[in-house]
Amino acid sequence: MAEKTNQQVYPLAPSNGNPRSDEESNTLQSKELKRKKRIKLAIYIAAFAVFQTIVILVFALTVMRVRTPKVRLGTDVTFSRLNTGNETSPSFDITFIAQVRVKNTNFGPYKYDNTAAIFTYQDVTVGTVTIPKGKAGLRSTKKVSVTAKFTGKVELLFVMKKKKATEMNCTMIIYLTSKKLKDLICE
Repeated sequence: MAEKTNQQVYPLAPSNGNPRSDEESNTLQSKELKRKKRIKLAIYIAAFAVFQTIVILVFALTVMRVRTPKVRLGTDVTFSRLNTGNETSPSFDITFIAQVRVKNTNFGPYKYDNTAAIFTYQDVTVGTVTIPKGKAGLRSTKKVSVTAKFTGKVELLFVMKKKKATEMNCTMIIYLTSKKLKDLICE
């Protein structure tokens, strides 16, 4: 029995012949974890890039789209003078006050140039009014006291500028006897 206590016991060697310790096992596991983390990070970056692309695309198709401003004649037309001729000399002389509205639906101001409003009766020009240049703010309505074709620039988010022209064509029916406006139809 004394002989058994003096003998050294050696551990069994691995079957493949490569000695393996706990340190080597840990380094293989840590390399695998790092690889999985890198793959996960790459997936997150790709998902973020796709999300940003979608956001930019939606922004470009909705906000950055330049729309033509609308010009309309206001319904409050007041006559300050209305004179008519007789059957032998048919004529009329009308002075009225009307309001032109420039509706800008863009995400930037619309600056329009000087323009002239032309009033016609049966395709004959009976009057003109000069409209000074002005500016309709972003997504707002500018009220001017006249009518016309407007040309100007739309400035989107104070970066991109586009030229736009808008035209108004209104027809009004006036009762000469009662000096009242019957219909006002704008296209």
